[in-house]
Amino acid sequence: MERIELSNSAFEGDNNAYLFADGDEVALIDTGDWMETTREQLEAEFDERDVAFADVDRIFLTHWHHDHVGLAGEIQAESGAEVYAHPADAALIEGDEDAWTSMEATQKEYFDQWRMPEDDQQTLLDRMAHGDTPVATPTVTTFEDGDQFSINGYDLRVVHTSGHADGLCLFELEHDGTTEIVSGDVLLPVYTPNVGGADVRVERPLEKYLRALQGIVDADYERAWPGHRDPIDDPAGRAAYIIDHHEERSWRVLDALDRLGPCDTWTVSADLFGDLEGIHILHGPGESYAHLEHLERAGTVVRDGDEYRLADGVADELAATDDERWPLEY
Repeated sequence: MERIELSNSAFEGDNNAYLFADGDEVALIDTGDWMETTREQLEAEFDERDVAFADVDRIFLTHWHHDHVGLAGEIQAESGAEVYAHPADAALIEGDEDAWTSMEATQKEYFDQWRMPEDDQQTLLDRMAHGDTPVATPTVTTFEDGDQFSINGYDLRVVHTSGHADGLCLFELEHDGTTEIVSGDVLLPVYTPNVGGADVRVERPLEKYLRALQGIVDADYERAWPGHRDPIDDPAGRAAYIIDHHEERSWRVLDALDRLGPCDTWTVSADLFGDLEGIHILHGPGESYAHLEHLERAGTVVRDGDEYRLADGVADELAATDDERWPLEY
């Protein structure tokens, strides 16, 4: 397996695609975005290895976000490659209009619930307009959690890791006695994947994401190959760090409610992240909502309409906390 680094002009952070070309077939994990620059980069990387888009037999997609699936349709059109993804994301990847209409309606419901200002809503809707997406979309064959595939001497096993996206999966790779993962956006080396905003279809997003991270801690893989940036040599340590990060963020959410009194998601987001621009207008309140929703189910906060307040006794617990972390159950 070879890592191919690709630019990402549509979103943040350069992308990775992973090529299997040393064997009987040519396979790819993720494709990068759909921009012409990315297409040219990927074609050039293929040329260096004496393969072409037309040679690709199979494509495995970690999740539906366009910076991971953008060229899947074009490659499939040239090669007839089978494109695999989780069923929770398949319709979006295929460009199904009903799926996209439902997604956009759900986004609008949450924007209103979070009390996102109308101007910011319009900024986001313009940025995320469905028309600004890959022209060629693939036909998807679905896989399930636990499904296994063999690729040029690698044994690949699908692990469903919902949270950042509903159908997000990582791929365990066993090869030469080692087990590594292609982690997609489950585990990243620099920043923490957004939960709550990146896919508003996910129910209990923080709980699901924390469980996915704990699974990585427990498995103690030897290396992670992420969807963005450099490989991670200590996946368990990185996953544990992100769990701690979310416990610190939950403390900050509770501290905001303690200082500000009852308030809505947008106000909590502003306290945590300040003024936001671009896609962060979605990610800030989405992340805040994921924590508020988790804390509400735990009985730590109480929701009244679109506002949240601390449950009885929580302010005293906060005051007695020394390390500014709030333990989370998942």
